[in-house]
Order: sequence, then C-alpha cells, then structure tokens
Amino acid sequence: MAMKQRMRILIGYDGSSCAEAALDDLARAGLPSEVEALVLSVTEVSLPPPPPSSQEILEQAREVHVPADIKRVYAKGSPAIQEAQSLSERAAARLRANFPGWEITAEASVGSPAWELVKKADGWKPALIVVGSHGLSALGRLVLGSVSQRVLTEARCSVRVARGRLEEPDTPLRIVVGVDGSGGSEAALREVASRLWPLKSEVRVIAVNDPLTPTLIGQLIPPVAKTVEESNQADREALKKVLAKSTELLRPSGLTISTEIREGNPKRLLVEAAEGWGADCIFVGSVGFSNRFERFVLGSVSAAVAARAHCSVEVTRRRKLYGGNNHERHSEYSRN
Repeated sequence: MAMKQRMRILIGYDGSSCAEAALDDLARAGLPSEVEALVLSVTEVSLPPPPPSSQEILEQAREVHVPADIKRVYAKGSPAIQEAQSLSERAAARLRANFPGWEITAEASVGSPAWELVKKADGWKPALIVVGSHGLSALGRLVLGSVSQRVLTEARCSVRVARGRLEEPDTPLRIVVGVDGSGGSEAALREVASRLWPLKSEVRVIAVNDPLTPTLIGQLIPPVAKTVEESNQADREALKKVLAKSTELLRPSGLTISTEIREGNPKRLLVEAAEGWGADCIFVGSVGFSNRFERFVLGSVSAAVAARAHCSVEVTRRRKLYGGNNHERHSEYSRN
C-alpha cells in the first residue's frame, strides 16, 4: 500500500497583524489534520554582525562563491536575521498549538520577502503558499505592489491570500467558487471538494457571463443584434452546464451547494457576491499566462479578485507535485 503524502504548506510570516490574521484563517481553510508546514520569515535589511574572528572569516570565505553571497553570509549572525528567526519560531509554536497533527518547521531568510518565498517554493515544492494581505489601497497596489500580489503572480503553486474575518457565533463557513468552464476553475472546484470542512459549511458556485453588447449601428441592424443575442444565449446555456458539472464535482464534499449566474465583469461581481453573502473565502482558478509581460498587460480575474476582496482568496494552480497534479494527489494526503 502506498504511503500517504502529507500536504506541504509554505507560510510567509512577518509578525504583523495581517500575518496573525493569516494564521487564524488557516483554521477555516478546510486543511488536512496532517500537514508538513514551513514558516518563513524574511528580513530585508540586516545590521552588520559583530566583527568575526579569524576562524569565522575562513569559514565564511568557504561559503562565498560570488560577491552577491557576501551580504547573505554576514547577515546570518545579524540581529535582524535573529529577530526573523524568532518571529518564525513564534508563529510555528502557535500553529503547533492549533494543529497538533502538523509537522512544522521555522526558518528565516534575507532578501525581498516575495522573492524569497517564491524561491523557497520553487525548491521545496509546496502545494500551497499562505500569505497575509496588508490591504493597500488601489493606488498603493498599482505603484508599490505588495508581497501577496507578487507571490500570487510569480508562484508556480496555489496561493492563499489570507485575511482575518469577524466571526459571529453559529455562522456557517461560506465559500464562493468562481467558475468559467476552464481547467483552472475545475482545479479550484476539486480543491474545495478535497478539503475537510466543518458541518453546515456552504459553497456558492458563481459563473459570471460578460455578455456582448452591440454597437449603436449594430443595434439598428436587426441581423447583427440577433446574432449578438444568440451568442449571449449560447454562453448562458454553456454556463448552466458548467454549474451542473460543478455541483457533481462538489457533491461528495458534504457541503451545502448553491449556484448562480451573474452578468457583468467577473473581477467586480465575484467580490461583490462574496461580500454580500459574508463569505469566508473565494476560490478561483489561475490563468496561466506564458510570461510576465502578458500578466502585466492583461492582468487576470484571479489577481484582481485577490486584490479587491475583503475575505481570503485562494488561487488554485494545476501543477505537478510528488509525481502528479495537485487535484490528483489530494486523495493521497493524510486526512485522518
């Protein structure tokens, strides 16, 4: 019998209130009871350590292969990296108390937080990266970006942008899944179906139809207007089939399922639907742009929803892990 594989989760932690909220959010993410988690705290600025001894100089010289390594080597003993390690260990201790079945380690690193998380993920190959959101304004996101948005854009695995939420007693956990019939949205559905949700949890599957609108001239020409309406009607019928398939995929999860079709811009409507319903999290699939230029020019529904939503957002990517795709491997994760 094949050995069950623990789900790997990489958690970015900086000690902020947003990072604390991200830790709290994990309790409502439906994750397995047995997980291999790594908490990573990153410091960008390191104060110089005390002058090294001659022996330490020789040992450090052996580690340095290129000039760029010098700062990293000397940063290992700095107060800043020690503080980062202390932060990650504090978060790890908190997670151990909340998830006694998890195997948790703590690490610290020096560099840009977003790039260090992405680099760690490339080597460690987690199924999911968890980051908090500092909730920058729209202008701030445009000019400065944020760690969560950069990780979301660059990571090759799924990413959960976790936000805290005021919980009312006896309120069921509510999940929104945005679907469009693509492989990405199917991966998001399978991810939700694979999780272990509390009793009475609810999922609402939303398909957004962005209908064609004929130009003024087109409206005056009956054949054009008719063609546009027929195309829109065909799209609506296709989305009904997508919702029916979504229901079948989610049925084994035990969640209370509802579906709806909305018309308009999915980047706005998914966020509005989640906020109006009081959702805990939005699950969306990721469009796999081939390069950074395409991501910059075109953006994506998943990135826009993650930036604008007031609840947590999990962006699911189909990726090979441990010899198989994410959704193919969940049955092998330990779920006891």
